[in-house]
Order: sequence, then C-alpha cells, then structure tokens
Amino acid sequence: MSKKEYKLNIDPRILELLGPSLYTNIYYVLAELIANAYDADAHNVYVISNKDDITVEDDGKGMSYTNGDIRRYLNVAAVSRLSNEESLTNLKRKKMGRKGVGKLAALSVSENVLIKTVSNNEKSGFVLSRYINENNLLQPLEENEITFAKINTSGTAVVMQHPQYKLHSSLKAIKRNLLKIFPLVNNDFKIHIIRGNEEEVIDDFDKEMIKELSTLITLGDEFEYLNGFFSTPFPNEKNLLLQNKTSVSIPITMKDKEEQEHEYNLSICGWIGTYKSTRGRKTELTDFPDNFISLYANQKLGEFNILPVVGQNKLPEVYVVGQLHVDIFELTELPDMALSNRQGYKSDDIRYQVVLDYVRKVLLPDILKMRDTFVALGKKKKETSKLEEQRKKEASFRNSVDNFRRKTVENASERIKSQFGISQEDAEAVQNILSEEINSNSPDMGIKSVIDSQKKKILISQTYNDKDLADIVYNMLVFNNVPPEDIIYTNCDSEISRIPEDCKIYDYLRDFFVDSYSTQKMYVIFVTSDNTKQSWGALTEVGAAWITQIDNKIFNIRGFRPEHPLNDELQWQTTCRNENNELYMDKLNADVFCTKIESVCDKLGYQKNERCENMEHLQTLVRIT
Repeated sequence: MSKKEYKLNIDPRILELLGPSLYTNIYYVLAELIANAYDADAHNVYVISNKDDITVEDDGKGMSYTNGDIRRYLNVAAVSRLSNEESLTNLKRKKMGRKGVGKLAALSVSENVLIKTVSNNEKSGFVLSRYINENNLLQPLEENEITFAKINTSGTAVVMQHPQYKLHSSLKAIKRNLLKIFPLVNNDFKIHIIRGNEEEVIDDFDKEMIKELSTLITLGDEFEYLNGFFSTPFPNEKNLLLQNKTSVSIPITMKDKEEQEHEYNLSICGWIGTYKSTRGRKTELTDFPDNFISLYANQKLGEFNILPVVGQNKLPEVYVVGQLHVDIFELTELPDMALSNRQGYKSDDIRYQVVLDYVRKVLLPDILKMRDTFVALGKKKKETSKLEEQRKKEASFRNSVDNFRRKTVENASERIKSQFGISQEDAEAVQNILSEEINSNSPDMGIKSVIDSQKKKILISQTYNDKDLADIVYNMLVFNNVPPEDIIYTNCDSEISRIPEDCKIYDYLRDFFVDSYSTQKMYVIFVTSDNTKQSWGALTEVGAAWITQIDNKIFNIRGFRPEHPLNDELQWQTTCRNENNELYMDKLNADVFCTKIESVCDKLGYQKNERCENMEHLQTLVRIT
C-alpha cells in the first residue's frame, strides 16, 4: 500500500474555498454519492449513519489503482462523458455524472473524507481532505484500514468523518427525503438506510406519496404504473381526477457544443398531482417542502422545486407535488446547463425555458383545475350527506311522533274506559278528542331542536335577471353574521349557499317548506321585479310561502308592484334602476333595506351590526342618492 501515490489534480485552495460551500444540505450530498454508485453499476448502495460518521457504501465495480481508475477519479473537473457511447455504463444505464466535481460533495459535510475502494479484490484507499499539501498528495490508508460493512469483491465506501450535518433520527424521514431527490429506485438499484440494528430498504417508488394524492396526471408509459396506487373517495368520478397522458414532445432548435444548429425533440415525462390535505404532513419533519415540482435528467435531480417560478403564489399551489423528467437536459452533445452544485439549471437555456413555459401554461393549470373538481365533489358529498342526515332525522322523528300519538291516545282512552266504566262508543269519542288535542298542541313539543339545527333557515327567492340586487341582500346577510351555510340562494357565486349539484330544486325545497316535521319554518326573502311574473320558479316559491304561512320580507325593484299572495299590506323596500340598468337607492329606502336585514337577524337570532355600520357597508355595494 505504501507504494501507491494518490495525487489530486486540483489547486488546493479550491478545496478550501469550494468544499464547505458547494452543498448546503446533507441530502444533496447523499444524492451525488448515490448517483456515483449508480454510474458504477451498483445494485445496492448503503447509507450508514454511525455515531461519528456517515458512510455511503456501494457494491459497484469499484476503482482499480492499477488500471488507472483512481487517477481518473482524482482528476477533478474532468469531463466524464464526451460522446453518446461514453454516456452509458456497462449495464447500459444513462450516466448521471458529467462535471467531475460530485466527488467533492462529501467535503461539504466533512473536512476529512475516507475513500475506500476494492476492485476484483484489489484494495485502495486515501483521505480526501479540504487541506492538502502543496504537492497535492493525499494521505494513503493502510491495508488494514480499508474495510467495508457490506461489500466484498468490488465496491466503494465514502466515509464522512465528524459530519457537520446530521441525518434525521427517523429512518422514515430519511427515506422521504431521499425519495424526493432520488425517486427512481427499483429491484436493480436499491438504497439501504442503516442505523445500528435498524434498516430501511428503498426498492420502489414511495407508494404512500401517490396514495396521499387527490388528483394525478402521469406523463409517459413508464409512469402509468403509478395509477395503481391512486385512490379516491369518488370512484364514480375517478376519470375526472386521474389522467394518463403520453409524454410531452416539444420541438426545439439549438446549437450543440460544436456550435452546429440542429432540431431536437424535448420530451417531458413523469407525474404531477395534488394532495388530498396538508393536515399532519409536518408530523415527520423533513428538509424539503412537501409542495414542489422537481426536474430530473437521466434519473438524477437537477432542480428540486420550480413551483415558485411557474406558480402564481395562489393558495391551491400548496397542494401541488410533481416529479418531471427531461433527459435532453443531460444530452452529451449539447452544452452543460446544470449548475455546479446540481441544485438548479441555467435560466437562460432554451431547454429550461421551454419546460418552465409548458408547466406554467399547461400542466400546472390542468392539475389545479382537477383539484377544483376534487374540492367541488367534496362539497357536494358533504351537502348531500347533510341533507340525507336531515331526512333520516326527519323520518326518525316522524316515526317517534306518530308512535307517541298512537300509544298515548290508545293507553289514555283505555285507562279512562277502565277507570270510569264508560262504553266502547264513549271510549272511542274520548280517543278522538285526545288525538285532536295532541295534534293541535304538538308544535309546543320541544323535541325538534336536533332537526332544526340541520335545516337551512333563509331562502332568497329571485330570478337570474335580478341577481345584482339578490347579491346585495346576500352580502348584507353575511355581513350581519348570517352563516352562508344557513342560506339557500340558487344563483349564489358561493357554492356553499347553492342547491347541491344533481339535486332537484323543488324536491330540495319541499324538504324545508312542506315535508319537515320541524316547527321551524323557512324565512323567505323575496327579490321582486317585472321578471318575477315571468319566472315559474319564483311564482312557485311565492305560492309555497303563502300556503305554509312563512315569514317573509320583500325587496322590490321599482316598476313592479308586489301583489297578493305576496304580503302586499306591509311596507316593502324599493330599489331603482337607471337608464344603464344600474341599481341605486335613495336614503330612505337604503335605511329601510338595513331595517329589514336587521329584522331578519333579530327574528332568527343572529348578532346584527349597528345601523351606522350597515349603512356604511351598503354604500360599498350600491349607489345611494
């Protein structure tokens, strides 16, 4: 071993300057070392966390001192591939390395790194240090110091002594971090995470990540298998939440390294999705955010997150996650576009710009639209479930009331007949009297609160042509602390207050107007105009309110006079339209408007605002003359 000389082909000052700052995250360092193992045709790479060191060991081909492998390894910044033939390993893997500086990654973690390698039982080893002598000679390792934890005949171990960065205490967290930056593992290339007696093996893409998604788009046949891990609470609408697409192909024109212009095909494959929820995602802390869109080339991470660049900082973007593969980024004949630390790409490269443009204009909007669909389906399911629960409680209550009436009448009449010795005919008369009295006094029963709490409380009856005034009424109700969930407004911009999708409007309203056993009646606000007479739906609601004797308020647009069966004996509020069809009110009717809104709140028990507050807010919604 003493005859072997390990000379680093680099200015020592560069190691001192570059080593500590080249990488700022332990997982980026691990990704570089794992990529080196992949390029060495390893089938297994072991990340071993010990008390005083972090070791990355692989069962690749190793490096032979005799054959010049180590000399080439120590030639820092030497280009590792110049042709398409040199771009493939012996196992026909696309090489990840290109710049020749990845070997320095470990120096970002440790001042002294042990390099131990064996190739066909030939052992070699040395200390890669930030501080070397002027001759660039590295300290060799003795034969007995070149030992391995997992390999025998061939392989390499990189031992980062006294690392300044630590791995997470949880192997699960380490696994999640590694999968985010090195996802393409399989049975031919496994990552083993070892700490003491614990071991976690990564031999497949993290299925759990896909299971957590509400929506998913896959690009390319090689990623279609991810669909099998996707699950949804809406199986009938799965085709709206899961899309399988061919890989994206975009033609570009650019110059190769020899300045010759060629036509190329930029291909994008991979996947993008949105999480079902962000709750509980930080219970297992990791070094990377959970919402990201990563770019890979030749299966190696090039940039972890382009989402801040392609996104618009909208709230739904916190649910977005994706991994896109663009191998043309690493095409050997084209200029190198990766930054030296492999944590990004040159922003002026046309390949990078084309990918960003596609993600920004097509892929991200598509997945966010699918997320909107998922949210809408959830709201629909929630509202449908709420309505079904209402119906179940109504049915249960109806059955209880009917049983109470029947048993009370039967038992009471039987006792009266027995105690007072009356005839069967008289007993039947008593039974009829009891039945009538119970029916007439049943509204006094205080047992209906459970049902009442599930009911909508306010209906805004209107036509679409009068939506502008109905919107003002709705806004003022919400401003006065009426929850949108308590309002039915069929043309509302907020889905919360609209009738659930696929529900028949008149069946839905029947539950509240007629079929309920609850004593609580719907409160109706009528927005009326000449359009009212032309709307069958509006006229139906007027009739239903009159038949069921429901309390109501009228907000009328001048030019129309409310008539019976509307309660035309009480004052209604009047709003006007000008020649441009714009709404306006005089001060008197603005005050009447606020009075009626406040009266509704008083009637239903909502905490109304002061008159001055309501007048001030109303002025922001409509012109007051």
